Formats: sequence, C-alpha cells, structure tokens
Amino acid sequence: MAQQAYVTETAEGGSGPERQRARFRRLLARPVSGWRGDRGIWRRGALLAALAVILALVMLLHAQIPNAIGNLGSLIETFLPWLGLFVPVLLLFGFLRRSATALIAVLLPAAVWLNLFGGLLSDKSATGGDLTVATHNVNADNPDPSGTARDVAASGADVVALEELTASAVPVYEKALASTYKYHAVEGTVGLWSKYPLTGVKPVDIKLGWTRAMRATVAAPDGQVAVYVAHLPSVRVKMEAGFTARQRDKSADALGEAIADEKLPRKILLGDLNGTMNDRALNAVTSQMRSTQGAAGSGFGFSWPASFPMARIDQIMVQGVEPVSSWSLPETGSDHLPVAARVNLATSS
Repeated sequence: MAQQAYVTETAEGGSGPERQRARFRRLLARPVSGWRGDRGIWRRGALLAALAVILALVMLLHAQIPNAIGNLGSLIETFLPWLGLFVPVLLLFGFLRRSATALIAVLLPAAVWLNLFGGLLSDKSATGGDLTVATHNVNADNPDPSGTARDVAASGADVVALEELTASAVPVYEKALASTYKYHAVEGTVGLWSKYPLTGVKPVDIKLGWTRAMRATVAAPDGQVAVYVAHLPSVRVKMEAGFTARQRDKSADALGEAIADEKLPRKILLGDLNGTMNDRALNAVTSQMRSTQGAAGSGFGFSWPASFPMARIDQIMVQGVEPVSSWSLPETGSDHLPVAARVNLATSS
C-alpha cells in the first residue's frame, strides 16, 4: 500500500522565502501594533509637540531673535544648521511616547530645516573656471608654518590668502611659497600670494587700530580682479556676557563699506570672518557678495575647529565673478581648515 507524505503548512503560509518575508512584516508591525485602538496617541506628547513648534520657529525666525542680550541672535545663527539634530531626537521620543501628535508636529521643524539648508546637501560644483583661490587662517601658534605653506600651495591655487601671520613667521611663509608664487604682499597680519602680478596693494581700515585687512588688484589672464583679505576680530562665548562680538560687528561694517566703494567690478573676498553666512552681523558684507560654498560647493564646508569642524567662519565670497566649485582642504598645523574655490572671470560681468 502506497504511503502518502503530508507537508504541514505554517501559519505564515509557506516556508523558505515566504516565511522570512512574513517574519519581516511581523517585526515591522510590532512597534505600532499597540497603537491600534489607542485613543491616547492624540492626547499624549503635547510637550514634545510644543518643543517641535518652538524649534521650527527658532529656525524660521532666527533673524528676529534680538542681539541685545549677549548677541543671542548671532550665537544661534552661527550654529543654526546644528539645530537640525534635534529633529531626529524629537522624532525618537515621539515614537517612544506613542504620540501621533508629536510625530506630526516634528514634520514642521524638519520642513523648515530642509528649506533653509536642503540645498547645501547637493553637490553644485562644476568643471571649468579660470582662477583658483584659497584662504587659510594659519594660526599664530602654528608649530609647522613651512609645512602648512606647502600644503596650501599643493592645492594648485593661483592666489592664496593667509591670515594670523606673525612677524617671525612671515619669512618662513615667504621662503616656502617663493617657488610657487612669484608675487606677494603682506600688510599687518594678513598676506596675499599670487602667480599673477599684484598692484594697488594697500591696507584696509576695519576700525581696529592695527592692520588685519588688505586689498590688491590681481592681473589674472582673464581680467583684473580686486582681491580683499580680511581677518575680523574673534568672538567669545562668556557666561557673564554671552556671545561677545561687538568689535567683530564694527569691523564687518567697515569691511562692507570698503568693498562697496571698490571701483573694479570683479571682487573676491578671502579670509577668516569669524562668522557664518547666516549671522546677521555680517550683513554689510554678505548682502553684496555671494558665498562660493553656497553657490558651487558640496555640503556645509565647515572650517572650524579643524579637529571637529562645526562652523564655516572662513569664507570665500565674490561679486561680479561666477563661482564654479568650492571645497575645504585637508587639515594642516592650524586650528582652521583651509578653503578653496574655482571661479570664472571670463564670463563674469
């Protein structure tokens, strides 16, 4: 008599791949299975929802936060992109709290952050360009100025601006860069090295009492361009005074006036501005110039501190010049990262 074998079907409706798919669906459904029929999902999480709304308002209305108390507005604007880190945190707590109200509210700061910074996440760089520029705060206490100079020159930049130069270090930079850059000028603590002739070199008064800014005309093959180098005063975060930036703000206004008075239509600003493009204190400069990183970079391009960059306070900005690409260079002996950009002079107005 023939024996018949029977195969018992599992509850998942099969074996092998089908069983694995059923198990995966069950694992995905498990976290929210307890939400079904729970009327409290709309009542819980009111505090989380309120925090999400506040976060969205801070990012959306950052320009309205007053600077009267410890320059709070500028402090928030300096690290504004980092507020986005609170979005996944609120999302996680809303999920753990099983609050539909909180989860929906978190969509608001997420949308605001993407509106403000989503464009920086894509790579906007292109090929071409006829002039490469770089800027680097080399740090007055740099233990290897010669190595730093070689690193910056290796970027292939046609024009290099250096800030925070000390009198003792200037000869070291001059010697290290002499073979690559035929022309250079130093004014106070800032300097400019160029493969092309420099004329019209002069200090720029940024209301400090000593020289930390300069201007020169670079005679590039595709046209003359006015290049400004600036190192605005440092800012500090103090418990008793908040974000102290009064002198920086005053110098930014003076720098903006000098750039506005420039006769040449093509202008490039290189330097450590001790502030980001979001900081309203730099409006005198940012309102008339474009950031190469914002226009033609990839990502945020944070430059400080070099060990864990959290803000882009080293800027390359242009007017009458078309940015093509913008990037950060590898770490040197400084506490800042050097930044570089490729621009097009030939097609600019």
